[in-house]
Amino acid sequence: MEEKRMQPQMLLIVSLLILCVPPGGDTSPITCYNDHGEAVDWFYVYKLPKDPDPQAPHRGLSYLLLERGSEGWTNGTGSVNDTAGALGRTVGQLYSRGQNADVAYVLYNDQSPAGGADRKGRGHTKGVVLLDGKQGFWLVHSTPHFPAVRGEGRYYYPDSGVNNGQSFICVTYPLQRFQAVGEQLQINQPNVYDCHVPESLASAVPSLAAVCGKRRPRGRVPPPTETASNRSVTLTSKGGTEFISFAKGASFDRDLYHSWVAPSLGSDLLVQFWVRSSGVLPSDCSLGWKVLDVTLLNPGSTFTFKTSQDHSKWAVSPGAAGPAGGGGWVCVGDINRNEAEERRGGGTVCLRDPAVWKAYRSAALECESCGGETGQC
Repeated sequence: MEEKRMQPQMLLIVSLLILCVPPGGDTSPITCYNDHGEAVDWFYVYKLPKDPDPQAPHRGLSYLLLERGSEGWTNGTGSVNDTAGALGRTVGQLYSRGQNADVAYVLYNDQSPAGGADRKGRGHTKGVVLLDGKQGFWLVHSTPHFPAVRGEGRYYYPDSGVNNGQSFICVTYPLQRFQAVGEQLQINQPNVYDCHVPESLASAVPSLAAVCGKRRPRGRVPPPTETASNRSVTLTSKGGTEFISFAKGASFDRDLYHSWVAPSLGSDLLVQFWVRSSGVLPSDCSLGWKVLDVTLLNPGSTFTFKTSQDHSKWAVSPGAAGPAGGGGWVCVGDINRNEAEERRGGGTVCLRDPAVWKAYRSAALECESCGGETGQC
């Protein structure tokens, strides 16, 4: 009898819960998330190469995480393939929210999930943009064939990203920042393989609509202006952190790091990039700046590996310059130092933060000098 008396009460509670859910479904903010499911202003993920120890857990899928407010790298709570991890929770919003009428997204990768040759003239650039009418995130990364198109309906990490190290930077931005993000992407000339910018957002972010290839809806989206060969812009996150985005197009026709980022930041740089390609640029100490190629790494005091095992693309100041040791620069992006990529679009996102700088600076163990010798960075 007691069970029968409770049933109407339970039905009432369930009915009230259903009424409280808006027709659009999930209304949680589109944001970067950490391993604990908490919304964060920004994070860095360093997906480690396949561990030489065959007994290592999550071998080839383990990662390090650094978020705003943390003191350094922490071990990921599981595999980078987990939907409950920082990357899975963040990118997973594409599949849970991307079908909503008020959500825009752009997926771009010079090595798209479908495979095949790069589209001629497209940039060597990889990333995810996801936003609604209030805010969203921009994820810049180095992983080929990632992520899957929204139509696949689920998050997973591709086999192509397992063997080598990979880098990710996710930043949560308010809506008004995404016009500048779209303008940076226009300069990068990305290979966009899946995108959607609804008419409700096209007037707020016409640059993203242009990147997505949308036609002008009712005359409210201006045609894309002639893009510059390169541009840097300060992008302030939702939480007030200032990042500098550097974007170059094919017409820039020079090395991103030595010709532009180092002199712009006023800093020498140690650069990690994919060296298993032709035409790799050697370390360069001309023009008053030292840009040295990293050769040996150990991020987070995990295990030591050669740069030939690391597909990530990042740069770090060799010293913590600035007032009161305020930390050097860290830049994470999607382009390498080689002759072919001087003539392709791509970029990097830079931050000056003591904890982030220390995490990346301690990862660089050995570098190539401008004379060609290898030694301690």
